[in-house]
Amino acid sequence: MLFVALALIVVISTALYVYKNSHKNYWKKQNIVEYGDVVRKFVLGDRSLGEVYKEAYDQYPGEKHIGVPIGNKTGLILKDLQNVQSVLAGDFESFYSRGIVTNENDILSDNVLFIGDYQRWKLIRQKISPVFTSAKLKNMCYIIERTASDFVDMLKESENINDNPFAALYTYTTASIGASLFGIDTQVRNTMDSPFLEMSRQVGEPSIASNFRFFVSNLSPTLFKLLKLKLLGDHEDFFIGVVKKVLSSRRSEKVPVNDFIDMVIELQNAGTMRDNSSGFELEPTDELLAAQAFFFFLAGTDTSANTMHFTLLELASNPDILKRVHKEVDKAFESNEKITYDVIEKMEYLDMVVNEAMRKYPPIGSLQRECMKDTVLPVGNVKIKKGMVAVIPVFAIHRDENYYPNPDVFDPERFAPGNIDRLPKFGYLPFGEGKRICIGARYARLQVKAGLAYLLHSYTLRYKKYSPKHFEKSFFSLRDSKAKYELVLRESL
Repeated sequence: MLFVALALIVVISTALYVYKNSHKNYWKKQNIVEYGDVVRKFVLGDRSLGEVYKEAYDQYPGEKHIGVPIGNKTGLILKDLQNVQSVLAGDFESFYSRGIVTNENDILSDNVLFIGDYQRWKLIRQKISPVFTSAKLKNMCYIIERTASDFVDMLKESENINDNPFAALYTYTTASIGASLFGIDTQVRNTMDSPFLEMSRQVGEPSIASNFRFFVSNLSPTLFKLLKLKLLGDHEDFFIGVVKKVLSSRRSEKVPVNDFIDMVIELQNAGTMRDNSSGFELEPTDELLAAQAFFFFLAGTDTSANTMHFTLLELASNPDILKRVHKEVDKAFESNEKITYDVIEKMEYLDMVVNEAMRKYPPIGSLQRECMKDTVLPVGNVKIKKGMVAVIPVFAIHRDENYYPNPDVFDPERFAPGNIDRLPKFGYLPFGEGKRICIGARYARLQVKAGLAYLLHSYTLRYKKYSPKHFEKSFFSLRDSKAKYELVLRESL
């Protein structure tokens, strides 16, 4: 082990020196400003990567783009929204890959979020997308409603809910996604008793090990593959085992539940998956579809918990907004026995509040796309070569006063129906945009709004101003899981 550790130190140190000098002054020669080593700043700092990109973004207010080295690649931070649109949508064939390195033996990473092979990604996305149609979500909503109700029951039984409110939210999002994937376990009294909770926390929470793996994958894909590192390998045996067990049980029961497993069985019964436009084919194996199920945990538990968390932090800071949310939620519960899909969709002000929370604290702080063939950005006529990385600094764009006046002010009116058309095109990116926009965006909104509606029907928040200095050290997310607010039962007031 000592030899391996020393070898890693030597290899990484050498790679750092090589990539630092190989990228030096590349963009300056193209008359484009250059920023420092963002990977080094992130690794040695105490902030999220999204904040590091924002620092670069804010340092050059008059520029349209900023050159940066990213691992062993040349990167470009995009500031002009026309170029953002080109990368995410207009020139998608040049930028379809996220540029995330995975190994063939990492089964759970072979999902729609990480896949860089265009044909595989396209076919799998085509087959998975029907899970999130309005009709499917309506059928699934009873599961979300039940978990949201159980979430509040869990809080009422807890004596220390204010010690770690984020953990409670994480329990809800994990249980909700788990039940939506595999159905409600009739053997448990409360759906919050989820077997997936510990796994979800390990996946979602930034750690030295996870940050190291992503650091190596960016710094040296060759080294990453040589070491056979797995981004998600720690959870393979458990998760794939669960999927196989549930599939076996459901096939024998043959009772429709309207969850993800039902869709998996439909796909497998239909036989080989085929893209009619290209002829590309894939077998819908248990392992392949387990990876897609794992994607929901990977993309949904932490991001949805963070969205709810930041929404509550801002509601605690803004009593007038909180009062208006209470009024809308109470009216919904007075008129309906259960909070159905249609009821949640009609909660217009809660929707505005959640949208503003995701504007101010986007679930993913930055996006990246690897260039797959030489191309040119429309604004500035910048040549992007194959292998370069385009960075969309979401957090920075969402806090840009040119797009959002008084960006640090929490103002849900930005998302009022009459103001929606004024939002900057491709300037609001909580779920990304274009063909790789988050496939579960509608599910996430439903889950978040249902959880908040049930919570705020029973609880209110004591006033407390929230002013974070920075966020947790994460390659992807904006997180502040230790931040607190005080939940108070409304019936006790």
